[in-house]
Amino acid sequence: MAKSKVAMMTKVKTFEIQEYDIPAVGDDEMLIRVEGCGVCGTDVHEYKDDPFGCLPIILGHEGTGEIVKLGKNIKSDTVGNLISVGDKIVTSIIPCGQCEPCMTSPEKTELCEGMGCYGLTPDDELHLNGWFAEYLFIRKGSTFFKVNEFDVNTRIMIEPLAVGVHAVERAKSTGLITFNTFCVINGAGPIGISVLTVLKTMGIQNVIMIDGNDSRLALAKKIGASVTLNFKHFASNQDLIKEVIRITKVGAGFVFQTTGNATGFSNALKFVKRGGGVCEVGYFVELGEVNINPHTDICHKEITLVGSYAYTPQTYPITIDMIRRALEIGIPISDMVTHWYPLEEISQAFDKNMSMEGLKIAVGPKTL
Repeated sequence: MAKSKVAMMTKVKTFEIQEYDIPAVGDDEMLIRVEGCGVCGTDVHEYKDDPFGCLPIILGHEGTGEIVKLGKNIKSDTVGNLISVGDKIVTSIIPCGQCEPCMTSPEKTELCEGMGCYGLTPDDELHLNGWFAEYLFIRKGSTFFKVNEFDVNTRIMIEPLAVGVHAVERAKSTGLITFNTFCVINGAGPIGISVLTVLKTMGIQNVIMIDGNDSRLALAKKIGASVTLNFKHFASNQDLIKEVIRITKVGAGFVFQTTGNATGFSNALKFVKRGGGVCEVGYFVELGEVNINPHTDICHKEITLVGSYAYTPQTYPITIDMIRRALEIGIPISDMVTHWYPLEEISQAFDKNMSMEGLKIAVGPKTL
């Protein structure tokens, strides 16, 4: 029987390369040969502390690969595109369809309380349920999308770009995003860069990108940020806030907070102008509390604050169209994947991610 290597996380900060039999593919199942998978901040949180209580687990949810076996009942992807062996796919979340959000707000399945996701599900008897492996076993009822037109780097970026698309859609729901809105993105990691990409495809001209990493800020400039600010170059946090207000004259019309830390959220409330908006995108796990002043930060400014959590399967076709537009206008999405590691060096890939070097770190058979 054919076998697949997997990177099994057996305990906190520990991967073991293990090998398992590849299950027989049933009529409603697929076998995918993994071509690569990005390391997400959520993966790193699980690696450090197991906040989801998923051990043992095969991580990896930003993956892509090729269909090598296809059950006879599967004719098309989630949006109806015909598929066959050899097609390239990505996967999305799997809503349970039974919880209160799924039943009462089916358009908001990102709030599903029983959400399934390859790479964030504990190990089971079939084993191949995360993208940090040689093969992924797609179960009945999954959501997946054919993406043959894109290179492997671009396909790996579809999931984080979907997070960016959903965040911008949440921001648009406030009515505060227009062509002349002066936006600030606080944090130039993969999610901040994804938000920037979405804004540029929409024609938003004025975007300030803030980060402490010059190489990430250089990429932001290449994508189309009108101003980049390295917060390490300011003597104090107050000086950084003053500079944002100086550039925008009155403060940002809209701020996307993508840093995933408490100070970043506090700053976002200081960057925004009166009557502006803030979207918090950076907290996917519990990272602590933050002090705010309800009067000066919220009420006096009368800001509109929205949260953004992940995405829905319906976000993916929107994201794919957004990527087509981004490529048309020359946004270098493939360049967002900066480092590749083979499966056997997954620990080094996580170390590289945690060092904040590069942007998107990928694991898989491809090497750069």
